[in-house]
Amino acid sequence: MSIILLLFIALLTLVPGFALAQAQDPQQQEIPVTGVGPVRIGQTEDAAAGTGCTVFICDGGMRAGLDVRGGGPASRESQLLNPLMAASSIHAIVLAGGSAYGLGAANGVMACLEERGIGYDTGFALVPLVAQSDLYDLSVGSAHVRPDAAMGYEAARLAFEAPNYRDGNYGAGCGATVGKIAGMETCMKSGIGSYAVQVGELKVGAVVVTNALGDVFDWKTGTQIAGLLTPDRSALRRTTDYMKASTKIADNKFTGNTTLAVVLTNTAFEKAQLCKIAGMAHDGYARSISPVHTSADGDSIYAVSVGDLRADQDLVGILAAEVVSEAILRSVQSAESAFGYPCVSDLL
Repeated sequence: MSIILLLFIALLTLVPGFALAQAQDPQQQEIPVTGVGPVRIGQTEDAAAGTGCTVFICDGGMRAGLDVRGGGPASRESQLLNPLMAASSIHAIVLAGGSAYGLGAANGVMACLEERGIGYDTGFALVPLVAQSDLYDLSVGSAHVRPDAAMGYEAARLAFEAPNYRDGNYGAGCGATVGKIAGMETCMKSGIGSYAVQVGELKVGAVVVTNALGDVFDWKTGTQIAGLLTPDRSALRRTTDYMKASTKIADNKFTGNTTLAVVLTNTAFEKAQLCKIAGMAHDGYARSISPVHTSADGDSIYAVSVGDLRADQDLVGILAAEVVSEAILRSVQSAESAFGYPCVSDLL
């Protein structure tokens, strides 16, 4: 056996991941997030006011779990996703701006579902089960225009009649920004992004609205690509460095935060398993956003099962974290400058 071959074998022994790093798994391929399963996605926004909502609907109901890591969530019906609660599935998820004011958007979604005969039959009326999480975008555009029942109804109608999901400054991502520790003057425009993969029969995808106090990093290289700008807004600096260098405590960090995600799978998991998958998906936040899960963020991830495929729970959790990271990347790369806030392409 030649010396070169012996050295190569030794390298594989010393570095177990070397061979894996040299080749991509030919089974894993990118697919559209809308191709994961029978979920309708509709979104609408008020571009002038800088707010909007994105609605996910499954006619026959969808099993869902939720994991909230941020300290300031604005949510509705989140307890439905607690494994101890009776409901085994829900009919829709709403991601919206407007902070707690925007939670009224779910009323419109419920009305749209009721018109179509979708909901839990109580014997006297159908009650659509709609969970919602909101981000804070009141510091962008108009603080007095928020998602309401009319906006929620329109997003749900579009989900049924003309599904219109796309990445960028749309839906709940209309007023999304990142890098706000020094105030809105040095933040950047973000948006909504998506990514999905298929491995064999298994499909896992994510839609993420990136609206973070912190910075965004390319999870594959560790390079900062968006976030806190220098005072002249010509380059990036790191939020964590700014916090370490400052001796004063910020009076109010709630100037526009909370990253929200919906992870979709074509699997047969129930609520308890989906809550665990949602928790693992938060690894994707941690890889791509720093700092993350702060007291001023309401960071939340829904995990949704819309199929009957039997799959390994941990593998789905691993893939969930990966697609969340990539969706975060795309949410900032697809954003366009707005309201005076530059986007990634402006810096490039």
